[in-house]
Amino acid sequence: MSILKLTTIGNSVGIILPKDILERLRVQKGDSLYVVETKQGIELTPYNPEFAAQMEVAERVMREDRDALRNLAE
Repeated sequence: MSILKLTTIGNSVGIILPKDILERLRVQKGDSLYVVETKQGIELTPYNPEFAAQMEVAERVMREDRDALRNLAE
């Protein structure tokens, strides 16, 4: 478990993520993190959960309507 300290950054409050946490999240300076509220608390993730859900729906539609989509592409 890591303890992160809140610090002043300009007129805001922020946290500094240690290098090992950045590596585990596979992010670097300039990347975005998404804040998701879960039953267990707040989760930081580099993946946009809304986009992931939309992609799941798109993949399902592409599997189910593969023939129709192939005909439209021609």
